[in-house]
Order: sequence, then C-alpha cells, then structure tokens
Amino acid sequence: STSIMVLNDANKIARRLIIHQSISSIRAFRHSLIKKSVGFVPTMGALHKGHLSLVEEAKDKNDVVVASIFVNPAQFAPNEDLDKYPRQITRDIELLTEHGVDHLFAPPSHNIMYEPKHITFVDPQGFDEIPEGRARPGFFRGVATIVTKLFNIVQPTRAYFGQKDAAQSCLIQRIVDDLNMNIEVCVLDTVREIDGLAMSSRNAYLSMEERKVAPIIYESLCATRDVFMSRQGDFPSAELKNTVITKLKTEKLVSEIQYVSVDSRATMKPIDVVGDGGAVVSLACKVGSVR
Repeated sequence: STSIMVLNDANKIARRLIIHQSISSIRAFRHSLIKKSVGFVPTMGALHKGHLSLVEEAKDKNDVVVASIFVNPAQFAPNEDLDKYPRQITRDIELLTEHGVDHLFAPPSHNIMYEPKHITFVDPQGFDEIPEGRARPGFFRGVATIVTKLFNIVQPTRAYFGQKDAAQSCLIQRIVDDLNMNIEVCVLDTVREIDGLAMSSRNAYLSMEERKVAPIIYESLCATRDVFMSRQGDFPSAELKNTVITKLKTEKLVSEIQYVSVDSRATMKPIDVVGDGGAVVSLACKVGSVR
C-alpha cells in the first residue's frame, strides 16, 4: 500500500508504528480520523529522553500520537552543520515504536518538503534582531517555515516542544496565534542529564573532555537564578548577565561566549530590568569548537 511505507532498514522493527514518507500518505491518514485528538511531536531525529518525554505527554493527552523526523535545511546557514547533523533513523524508529507512537512522518529527501519550485517562506518579523537571530541569520525563518508546513500537513490538535529551545517555543506560539491555527502549543520542561547538561542531539559532537565540563552552562544559569532569587524587587538585567559570564569564564574550555541575554518570557525581546514576572536567561557559547 502506498499509504503505509517503511524505510528499508526498519521494516523488521516497525511492527506497530506506521511510517509515512509522502505528504499525501500522512494527509490521507489524518483525514481518516473522525473526532480524535492528535498529539504531534516534530523532531529532527537523533532522539533522546527529552524527545521521548514529549512523546509520553502526547500519549497521555491525545487519542493518536504522530511524530516527524526531518532535518530541515532551511534553518541551517551555509557554514553550519547540516551535513554532519546526527542521523540515526533506524534507532529512532525503534525508540518511537517502543514508546507507542502511532504514526511517523519521515520524508526521505529534502525535495519532498521543498520542491525545486518552492518560493514561499514564513518570515517572522523581529526574530532576526534577538540575540540568537543575530548569531544565526535566517534561522527563525527556516524554523517558522517548516513548522507551518508540518502543522498544515499533520493538522494536530496539540503540538509538543521542549523549553530548552525557548525562542523557538515563543516563535511557534506566535505563528499559531498570528495565523489563526487551531492548535494547542504545549511546552514541557527541559530534560537534563544527571550533571545538569540539557539533553541535545548535538551533545554527540563533544569530546570526552568537553563533555565533562559542559555542565558549566547549566551552572552559570543556576548562578544567575540564585542571584535573582536572593533579593526582592526589580533586578538589573546587566547584573544577571555578568553573573553568567563570570561563571562561564571560570572554565578554560569555554572558548567563546557569543551572547548572554535576559529576555521577556512573552516575546523573547531583551529587557533592561526583571520584575516579579521573571524573565528568560539564555546564552550561546562554545565548549571547545562545539556551539
């Protein structure tokens, strides 16, 4: 059947998980559902416990769970890691099957999502001006475009994301609100290793020595949280940033601090003073050569 296609190496393990490699196939499945809620977990693969926590929440709250695996070229700059981004499709299918995902949308080539004649992109205003946008020009345009396309294809009731990517989560909520999509965006807490390092597919790039010191990132964020909680009233953002920077500089393998930002939780725009409503403190740095 053209509506149930499995990847070559995964045929033996995908006993319950139905894998779709074409847009028409996943749409046909979606249209077959009547009055059933669909939880959607979009990913770029190389799955870890953070992704699987989203799957578990989706299972708990929906009748059907759909995941996607697609390494989106539109969110990578020419000098970034598109070609070496971790890919482990067979292992990912095993994990999704074990965790009870019902359907997987896994386009086998970029051309399925971006045909040669593709000219339409979603360009969220202002996101290229926030620190992560300045560090990665075009990144949020690529994210906004692929998320909009996936939402149009899968038409989920709820979509699940991790708080680790705070700016992305903020952007996706804006897309849903601004484009009047009938989707509930669910953002779950960051899942961390025992030593505090946020789980990430790119952690695989770290050498053994770099991996040992990488928790300094979380420690620097905890330090600024503790400073903020230590006294009442408004707090200057500059002091919070300096706390992060000072902590990061204690580790010699932190080779570059690209930015530290204190931002509004609602808009991810930088703020000068943090009040009772709190803020999001984010940073980008390199440990060795790994961003």
